[in-house]
Amino acid sequence: AAALQRLREVFDIEELPPDVLSRKKPPQFMVDLFNKVADPYGVTRAPGLLQGDVVRSFEDTVHVDQHHFYFDISAMEKGEQVLKAEFRVFKLKMTRVSRRSDVKHFCKVKVYELLESGSKPQKKHLIASRLLSLYTEGWEVFNVTQTASKWVRNSSSNHGFLITATHVFNNRIEHNLIKFAKSQDTLQESRKALLVLFTNSNKRRSPSFVLSSTSKFTRVFDYELSVQLLRPRAAPVPSAKGQVTACHRQELHVDFHAIGWSGWIIYPSGYNAFYCRGSCLFPLGESLNATNHATVQSIVHTLKLSQDVSTPCCVPDELKSLNLLYFDDKENVVLKNYKDMVATRCGCH
Repeated sequence: AAALQRLREVFDIEELPPDVLSRKKPPQFMVDLFNKVADPYGVTRAPGLLQGDVVRSFEDTVHVDQHHFYFDISAMEKGEQVLKAEFRVFKLKMTRVSRRSDVKHFCKVKVYELLESGSKPQKKHLIASRLLSLYTEGWEVFNVTQTASKWVRNSSSNHGFLITATHVFNNRIEHNLIKFAKSQDTLQESRKALLVLFTNSNKRRSPSFVLSSTSKFTRVFDYELSVQLLRPRAAPVPSAKGQVTACHRQELHVDFHAIGWSGWIIYPSGYNAFYCRGSCLFPLGESLNATNHATVQSIVHTLKLSQDVSTPCCVPDELKSLNLLYFDDKENVVLKNYKDMVATRCGCH
């Protein structure tokens, strides 16, 4: 139990989410984003593909009003900084073609922030507007960064968005001019409106993590903590008498099903963290990626210039980040990047 608690700290999971994968599908946008930034095992493809280290998606919760959209963003963590926010709605194709000669092929769509709640909200603030074709369908994405940042700072100011459509020629609002996919329509399940927040978590370390978060040794310490919790207790490998294995990388498969997390982690189902083992004896060859300090330490140890000096340690020399796509404890889908989770190279330090 203590080991799993520490593992939750490494993955920054305060409350274990419920098992929702069997009854709920993640938004396709989030799945596509995961595949863009990570390989099938969650390892980051290249740095800089993701803006921030967390992407949160929130689904529209208004079922009655076709033009009102509300997102419960209370799952945002304290200190989380919004870098970008997108309001994503799926515009449906207009099925009936009007015979009226005054109806054009385009309409003007406006997105407002509602400034008050109630059945007939009046006060609103214009965020964006654009011309849309009546007879095409697809996703429309609006930048709502300023509004979402305000809602994160003050949750009571969140009353949602309102979308209006007007005729281009006379600016008259007509509610049935165009329709957007709404969450109560099971046929439009994959087209639910989303509020997507790209954020920096700005998480501070707990006092138990003693070293500076920017130091290489701390990053290795974080990685080693997860490895110690997950490494299987393997039987010692028999070796010839006196034979010493040099520092090298070995596989360490982490299976989320075995840990009991497969009910809420969408991707990946597991990953290979790798770990480092072996000795760092003099002489340290180029393949051991030794630091100058480690080289001097190995010489001092070999020449027995000091009784207290041991051989250098075989530790991760290069680490890559891991991406998890999962349901949080409020059933929102989150993509989170965890730094320094996969050892890509080992060395003597």
